[in-house]
Amino acid sequence: MAELAAHVFPQTGSSLRIVLSGHVQGVGFRPFVYRLAQQHGLSGRVQNKQGTVEIITAGPARSLQAFQEDLMQKAPPLSRPRIETVEQLENLAFDRFEIAASAAHADARVFVPSDYFMCDDCRRELHDPSDRRYRYPFINCTQCGPRYTLIEALPYDRPNTSMAGFPLCRDCNKEYLDPGDRRFHAEPVACPTCGPQLSFHDKLGSERIVGAAALDSALSNLRSGEIIAVKGIGGYHLMCDARESAAIDTLRQRKRRPTQPLAVMFPLTGEDGLDGVRRCADLTVEEAELLRNPARPIVLVAKKDGGDLADNVAAGLSEIGAFLPYSPLHHLLLAGFSRPLVATSANISGEPVLTRNDDVESRLAGVVDAFLHHDRPIVRPADDPVSRRIAGVMRSLRMGRGCAPVELELPWRQSQPVLAVGGHMKATLALSWDDRVVVSPHIGEMDSPRSLAVFEQVADDLQNLYGVQAERVVCDAHSGYTTHRWAKRQPLPVETVWHHRAHASALAAEAALAGQSLIFTWDGVGLGEDQTLWGGEALLGKPGAWQRVASLRPFRPPGGERAGREPWRSAAALHWSCARSWSDSPDLDGLAHRAWQNKLNCPQTSAVGRLFDAAAALIGKVTTASYEAEGPMLLESLCRSAADAVDLPLEQDAGGIWRSDWEPLLDVMTNEAQSRRSRAEVFHASMAQVVLQQAQKLREEHVINQVGLCGGVFQNRVLAEQAIGLLQADGFRVYLPAVLPCNDAALSFGQAAELAARETNG
Repeated sequence: MAELAAHVFPQTGSSLRIVLSGHVQGVGFRPFVYRLAQQHGLSGRVQNKQGTVEIITAGPARSLQAFQEDLMQKAPPLSRPRIETVEQLENLAFDRFEIAASAAHADARVFVPSDYFMCDDCRRELHDPSDRRYRYPFINCTQCGPRYTLIEALPYDRPNTSMAGFPLCRDCNKEYLDPGDRRFHAEPVACPTCGPQLSFHDKLGSERIVGAAALDSALSNLRSGEIIAVKGIGGYHLMCDARESAAIDTLRQRKRRPTQPLAVMFPLTGEDGLDGVRRCADLTVEEAELLRNPARPIVLVAKKDGGDLADNVAAGLSEIGAFLPYSPLHHLLLAGFSRPLVATSANISGEPVLTRNDDVESRLAGVVDAFLHHDRPIVRPADDPVSRRIAGVMRSLRMGRGCAPVELELPWRQSQPVLAVGGHMKATLALSWDDRVVVSPHIGEMDSPRSLAVFEQVADDLQNLYGVQAERVVCDAHSGYTTHRWAKRQPLPVETVWHHRAHASALAAEAALAGQSLIFTWDGVGLGEDQTLWGGEALLGKPGAWQRVASLRPFRPPGGERAGREPWRSAAALHWSCARSWSDSPDLDGLAHRAWQNKLNCPQTSAVGRLFDAAAALIGKVTTASYEAEGPMLLESLCRSAADAVDLPLEQDAGGIWRSDWEPLLDVMTNEAQSRRSRAEVFHASMAQVVLQQAQKLREEHVINQVGLCGGVFQNRVLAEQAIGLLQADGFRVYLPAVLPCNDAALSFGQAAELAARETNG
């Protein structure tokens, strides 16, 4: 929807200059202005000025007034224009209204458009046998198609995209140059004669099929239970039949993902396109609306009993990740297959999604049976975004194709442009200057050379696309993070921000919190200011001035980083910290216990994420995890209703920090006489009660009434909703991130916000 500015327009005169900012690039805004001017009988011109649109127009005063109103009220659905200025000019004479060439070097607010889904007009043409683009997998117009993943440089014109290598045929060129056509300056425009083409071949290279027949071959292989690597807009998917457990088992074995949930793409069926999803899931209104959003994210939705998906799509979990086809190729595949397909990111575990044809063939030859390529280059990867409904609001878990780069504003202006490089997991980058912060899509875990290579490309791309060169770098204080080491290698001044301060500042800045706030930063682990591993902290203050005021009783899981992959280590450490034995401990040879006794590689932590790991090991018998947060996710899935909480002692330590003691929960977690479900519900209720008790205690000491919840632990809907309910019932105003994920993907934004506030506050 367009943003209707509260602006008083001149009522007299016959010539105006109107400047609009906001999301007016790559959304068909100039041809919209052209057609609107024609309707109102106006002359003049419209020009893209590198982030703004300038309109100079002349005509009767009444027509100009109606034109200005329609500019906002009838703007293209993908645009979000803001009127910056309207000024009256001396009477100008034009013989027509025209679209002027883009001004490449104008000084203005640049917005890089996201990748969009296929619009309804193009979908009708795609399935119309009389249309010249019938079944063409790369159909698009000004209202749809790729943007971010094919832009080489700004302004967003065809020579600056990866479509520059596809010269337009006569028919496409005619549409491209016609201001009255909906493909006027649709930069990725193409057709079967002049545009990209599909190619299909098996992993042995013995069969190669090009063009329309490639799609039919891919469908045939999918029907035979095979696994296909399919090139999309921001990268490749691994696809197979979502109803065939054997095909999914094969994918899991080859990909070495024995239990990780797999996203499912559903064909459009029914009046709103969601009947296929509803056969397998119970949708809320908010989830249904987001599934049909132009970003077409993966949405976590409740599994329906009796659905026709294979059980091993998301074994043991109460939700599935569902999404709709968003590219023409996906529509053709799903329509031809007529049933849902697993569509999981084609990558090596933790790395960014693969984008290059040759990389996919060399690195995934042992995973897939065949490849469905195309020859339109993907300039930079963009994984699928993921969202989940928490407390009635759809919240981002991963930013990606269709919704990133995402731009936010800060209440503080920065003296120098800053590149904030985030953390180590769920990495993103943020470019920050003036009062603007642009956050990149999800990159991945920073453990591999390819992750670093994509990280460096995105860092360069953000600066080049927005025309802003960073003069400083800000990173996490943990010297072991790849991003920290990268920052230190740059020929720029480097600032550091503590992990949980960045979490707190990200939420405070996104929610525009004024005054003092209490922010709970609960996550896996992050380096704390006392050199221990934090993750169960409550910070009081505001960006640039946080004070740690509450936490949990610390413990020492043996094995260092292995504790994150082996939840039993946290469970054992809880027992040993309380001088208890654990008969089910996998530490059969006692090596871990001896290491714990001697404090060898057993770093102290207060992380709630590790506490959830321990609960998953004790209640759900999840002793090892094949993917991040596997145990806590299974533990959450056991919960069906709220339970009575166990009262956990809250006392102040020698340093003045209020600490909740988890020891009374050990008896609950190990009580085999109670059901797993009952114990899981008590554990969640008790942790939510910790949030309330700490907030109440701190309200007695400080003047606070606004509380924030952030960090990856609050992606847990059961915990978050119970904590929010308790806090609100006690009179607190409660905030949870919505635009950015509450996990480490928000660290880059939080680092930029913390640094800007720190300097502003002195």
